[in-house]
Amino acid sequence: MAAATRLDHPVTAGGESFAAGRVRAFSQHATPILAVFAVVIVAWYVAALFLNAHQVIELEFRGRTDWTWTEFVRHAMSMTRPVLPAPHQVAVEFFDSVFLRSPTSPRSLVYHAVVTSAATILGFALGAVLGVVLAVLIVHSRTLDRGMLPWIIASQTVPVLALAPIVIVLLGNLGITGLIPKAIISMYLCFFPVTIAMVQGLRSPGTFEKELLHTYAASKAQTFWKLRLPAALPMLLPSLRVAIAAGLVGTIVAELPTGAQAGLGARLLNGSYYGNVAQIWAALLMAALLGLLLTGAVTSIEWLALRRSRRLP
Repeated sequence: MAAATRLDHPVTAGGESFAAGRVRAFSQHATPILAVFAVVIVAWYVAALFLNAHQVIELEFRGRTDWTWTEFVRHAMSMTRPVLPAPHQVAVEFFDSVFLRSPTSPRSLVYHAVVTSAATILGFALGAVLGVVLAVLIVHSRTLDRGMLPWIIASQTVPVLALAPIVIVLLGNLGITGLIPKAIISMYLCFFPVTIAMVQGLRSPGTFEKELLHTYAASKAQTFWKLRLPAALPMLLPSLRVAIAAGLVGTIVAELPTGAQAGLGARLLNGSYYGNVAQIWAALLMAALLGLLLTGAVTSIEWLALRRSRRLP
């Protein structure tokens, strides 16, 4: 019976039950996050009061001297067109746009997020493939290393906000519209971190490892698959998380100058045109959550890939 009890209630090294230890570990990680979140919300409310004060006084209390601070706060937190919407106004707009609208409706944030996600994922795939191919070519060719790598680095000095309209206009003249132009802008931001990380990873094996394979008369292809690629994976996989986040930014930026009717960028423009500030902030919140979702998906793939690689002989 005592043995069964010990199995049913495992105890950590310090005498603490396993469940209690997990709860304590979770609280240690969650407490700082929740504390920062609370500070941000309080600061947001204070900023909303300060920034909306002028409009409230001009629109609601002009010529009045009998208003109270309670009235002031109530009006500042419920303005139709505030300078800065309060957090609860953004939350209401987000809830309405996500849960109370059909996912196929242009007024649904889910609809716009799906459109943006499609271009982001395509651009990410293209950028990852391009980055890996460029890295392999650079590592195996001294000429490409000297002639191509500086241009790859210099390409990132061009602001994507200036590049996006040029690419979209050029492709539009060729009859290429819709998903492809946005994916290309996303690819432009995705390929760089993948290329740099892959180059460093492929070059990371030391002289001893390379000479060992040379003594076994390994070909360049065998050296690549048996040595260089496994050594590059720990650097490649984290770079993919950076790439997917950058690709999302590129897609949203590409949606801004196109006059697109769908996508989070289009949603931001629509809110700007009609002065719906809460809609703009709700779209930004959806973009942030979408970025977390995409990054989490890449992280899960990274975890599965590393777990599988450890099991291989």
